[in-house]
Amino acid sequence: MTSTEDRPAADASPSFRLAFVPGVTPGKWVRIWQERFPAIPLTLVQVAAPEATALLREGGADAALLRMPVDGEDLSAIPLYTETTVVVVPRDHLLTAVDEVPVEELDGHLVLHPLDDPLEWEHPPGLPAIERPATTADAIELVAAGVGLVAVPQSLARLHHRRDLTFRPLLEVPASRVALSWPEEHTTDLVDAFIGIVRGRTANSTRGRLPATPAPARPKGKGTDAKSAPRKGAAKAGSGGKNPRGAAGGPKGAKGGKASGGAKGARRGKPRRRS
Repeated sequence: MTSTEDRPAADASPSFRLAFVPGVTPGKWVRIWQERFPAIPLTLVQVAAPEATALLREGGADAALLRMPVDGEDLSAIPLYTETTVVVVPRDHLLTAVDEVPVEELDGHLVLHPLDDPLEWEHPPGLPAIERPATTADAIELVAAGVGLVAVPQSLARLHHRRDLTFRPLLEVPASRVALSWPEEHTTDLVDAFIGIVRGRTANSTRGRLPATPAPARPKGKGTDAKSAPRKGAAKAGSGGKNPRGAAGGPKGAKGGKASGGAKGARRGKPRRRS
């Protein structure tokens, strides 16, 4: 078993590893992740159903889409949806005449129960086989060979689809539940973000939002500093420069060095003669 020291360091490049068991399709949630967090890669890890919880405990994945029940208090789990249970039969079987099969209709038929059966049967239907198949895939191969029937979640029936087999919904039987599970002690920001996705939170939700990365600095240029730079005219005016009207600080009337007022009037009169 991998110790906690073998987990990725907190300062390592961020990435998210999502495990999933056969039949579960994480595609829609992966697409949402890629839209919201394009800089953080999400890696899918396919794992056999009996090994999913061990993979989480060993640090082989950050979270997993698996079928309940989830054993152990060290793993958290959120139920997502319930699968439809179906019975897989040959295409020419008499049960294909109906759209839905009551469980009582399996009485008298050999019904296979693989060792990895995700359904929790209190009383398995039908006649038991002498030896249980190791996997669901093996059981479906036996059905194709004309040996018995098998009840499985619809997702597994589709996963192991064969042209010579079909399936029908099975009534009044246990159903498997798909859940998102992760180690309780490692509820990271990335795990919380994925929880938000599977729960249907929007991108604007404050819960499950990853810390924003700082925006890149804008390059300095002439356009950037144009507003903040002082005007040339203002700088010259404030430093005692030339008056824009041509005067050096005097009134407008003193243009060209002409005298004003009394100096001009002094030239009008003639001097008086003395008698």
